[in-house]
Amino acid sequence: MWVVKYIVSAVVNNGHRGLFHRSWGSLPELEHRYLHCTCCWKSRISTSDFDLWTSALSSKVCEDEGTSLDSRYTAEQRVAILQRLNTATENELAEVKLLRGRKSVNIVEYRTRNGPFKNLESVINVPLFKHKTAMVVFNSILYPSEKKERRKSKIQLVKFIKPEVDRKLLEEASCIVSIVCGTDNIAWAHVDRGFNVLDWQQENCHNFMKGTYMASAYLDDISAVVSRMPKADLFVVEKSGISLQNTTLYPVMVHLRTVEAMLFALLGQRSEPEAPPKVLNMVRSAVGRHFGLMVGEARTSGIQMVRQMMTDSVTQKTPRVSFPHSLVVRYRHAFHLGARKSGEELCDALLQAVAFYEKLGE
Repeated sequence: MWVVKYIVSAVVNNGHRGLFHRSWGSLPELEHRYLHCTCCWKSRISTSDFDLWTSALSSKVCEDEGTSLDSRYTAEQRVAILQRLNTATENELAEVKLLRGRKSVNIVEYRTRNGPFKNLESVINVPLFKHKTAMVVFNSILYPSEKKERRKSKIQLVKFIKPEVDRKLLEEASCIVSIVCGTDNIAWAHVDRGFNVLDWQQENCHNFMKGTYMASAYLDDISAVVSRMPKADLFVVEKSGISLQNTTLYPVMVHLRTVEAMLFALLGQRSEPEAPPKVLNMVRSAVGRHFGLMVGEARTSGIQMVRQMMTDSVTQKTPRVSFPHSLVVRYRHAFHLGARKSGEELCDALLQAVAFYEKLGE
């Protein structure tokens, strides 16, 4: 599809051009410019000669039309791309640009039902894949180092950590406790630098959001939870992204900020005034983007991802996260999408810890 772009040039008045100043009864002059391709908006044809439009259109075709994906790559490149798509696990596919989230799941499901991909063009049959998406994925498989360098320049862990601390302090932390607060509970995950889950628990807090706000009741519940938390080099508390403009969520926002402030006070006691902080905030949306869980500005559930991590811990030699057998047995049936007691906070606490270390290593 080709369209013509025009520029309207108003008739001059007293030697000056203007959109609204022209002599009475005169018409704007239309100045032909170019024909633009609506597929790519880059290809264009000069329209100086109106009679040659038809012949020009027949001879000029958008570069992307009629070109198969297989013809864009050499035989060696096609073999390398198909090898990755046909053998990689969901986690390994998620390392490729644009394959995080549902796309990697769709690839595995498609090849399970239909067998391995025989050519690059067949990838278009996978749900959520289009021509341009496939090309970005293929190029990312062929040139992974370039992708990694771009991500390094764009993603910095310190941007999502508050208060601001020296990066060396983060790198020296051999283990952290990642904490996420819900409306009636507090969950935490104790994870070391080797991605080993040392402890993973959730405590119900019966005084949260019950009737009239009572600071002393909140303090009792939170103090009891903190007393059972393990020691760690750093405590990372989730920073929720509830907007002040949404007045219906104002009680929830006050609740979360209250719990957050008490956690900072109880966990962040310093031996010296100038000592670096031990309690930090990590932005919730940053964790969501790291795992591809964001839809617009909203974050979706991470339950399915945590389930996969637990399965990989049992079935793979080098899993992304290692769980002790006792925790796998304890939580293997604990997470249910849509259920009231779904374990969302437990999952979020674990994902926050994993994102902390993975971002630190990028």
